[in-house]
Amino acid sequence: QVQLQESGGGSLQAGGSLTLSCVVSGRPSPRYCAAWFRQAPGKEREGVAFMFTGGGGTYYADSVKGRFTMSEDNAKNALYLQMNSLKPEDTAMYYCAADSVACLERANQWTPSMYNYWGQGTQVTVAA
Repeated sequence: QVQLQESGGGSLQAGGSLTLSCVVSGRPSPRYCAAWFRQAPGKEREGVAFMFTGGGGTYYADSVKGRFTMSEDNAKNALYLQMNSLKPEDTAMYYCAADSVACLERANQWTPSMYNYWGQGTQVTVAA
């Protein structure tokens, strides 16, 4: 059974930094698609970053490129999202997600419904 647990959210001022963590229990496959999504009130869930674990490259939404960095630690079965230069528009619930194949098809890479496993989310609030 695959389980994901996020942590690290919080409230901070614009321009600050925060690192989110996601512990993955029971991988979907030895290598898998891992992603961070976020959802602000009244908005659809949107992809922030994804990777194919084990060195498959990391990809970012244009809105966070150059400010956010996604990484993995295989020894700890953990995923991270380092967020720098945070803006009020980054305020959202942040979710980590996993799936065996979702990111392998270009059409599915940013589609939440293609990811089978989700954490419960961690709130990030950025004040102006």
